[in-house]
Amino acid sequence: MLISCWSTAGGAGTTVVSSCLALLLAARHASGAVLADMSGDVPAVLGIPDVAPGPPDPSQPGLAEWLAAGDDVPADALARLEVPARSRLAFLPRGAGLLPTARAEALAALLDHDPRPVVADCGLRPIGARAAVADAAPTSLLVTRLCYVSLRRALQATLQPTGVVVVREPGRALTARDVERTVKAPVVAHVEHDPGVSRAVDAGLLAARRMPRSIEAALRNLVKAGPHAS
Repeated sequence: MLISCWSTAGGAGTTVVSSCLALLLAARHASGAVLADMSGDVPAVLGIPDVAPGPPDPSQPGLAEWLAAGDDVPADALARLEVPARSRLAFLPRGAGLLPTARAEALAALLDHDPRPVVADCGLRPIGARAAVADAAPTSLLVTRLCYVSLRRALQATLQPTGVVVVREPGRALTARDVERTVKAPVVAHVEHDPGVSRAVDAGLLAARRMPRSIEAALRNLVKAGPHAS
């Protein structure tokens, strides 16, 4: 089962939501879970020591190399790219260079048929391979803040989400109902803006310690209620 997370405006917290959702799925499923990084930001958010933060490391192959390899790659090539992120959570790094589009649908199919739940962080305004994976995922989640600019860009997006994760901030006049009317998809989770989450991310401790309760509560309900729950 494949779940994609993406956004149309910066600062929505797509990578944080993707990472936390993958951590919760890994804890819930006996087989664990996979987090596929198509944006390049997951190592910094999770504090993964095997992959250096910053620009992609050419010595660490990832999804970019798999997409560029052609149809003759071994059947287990994707699994060889996995890096342990935490107990029962495997991480697929982005790799270096462009993400070729030609084999993006094949990648999405492989991820969707993995016996473990897979979360793909497709990043900001997905295009090319990121858009193909986001669109092919049976569960496609738009992560958005309750602001006019975010909703305006969501309305202009070429992707149609199956659900929306709303990040709520104090003082916003817009509501979840405004989002649903604009995007024409149900709001499936409300994540409160929590400084504790930012501190955990900045310290690289999101995967090392207990997840901040605010985002855990919001996404745990999504894991239980969604089509990917066991």
